[in-house]
Amino acid sequence: MAIPPRDQHAPTAGRPLFSTSFDLTDLARVRIEIEAVSRRCGLDQDEIEDWVTAVNELLINVIRHGGGSGSMRLLLDGRLTCEVTDQGRGFNAARYVPRVERPPLSGAGGMGLWVVGQMADYLLVVSGPAGTTIRIAARTRDAG
Repeated sequence: MAIPPRDQHAPTAGRPLFSTSFDLTDLARVRIEIEAVSRRCGLDQDEIEDWVTAVNELLINVIRHGGGSGSMRLLLDGRLTCEVTDQGRGFNAARYVPRVERPPLSGAGGMGLWVVGQMADYLLVVSGPAGTTIRIAARTRDAG
């Protein structure tokens, strides 16, 4: 997983491919669209499965920890990129990113971002009292 220096930001200006708001009732619909977009972008089946899993973890984190609803967008900016945003209270991202070792299982969570980091090529978390934005890029065989 490539984690950029804190002063570097993931691409945010790219060709928009899909954008939606979501809550728990929308998860199946959003996952289907993520898979369709990924296929159109040329990801192979294994890459698609990892990508959908990573994005799904972000969506679930928003529902569980970020106020229950959020927004997400997929962009093509040299590679497939996802940005997920919520309006929650925020959290101390340094406790979770970067994390190389698998965190212990707990009732409070803590595994989601680790899973995302294992399946995405890029992970950036910006979190504060007004909400959290997380950007990831799809890992492909070409990206390493």
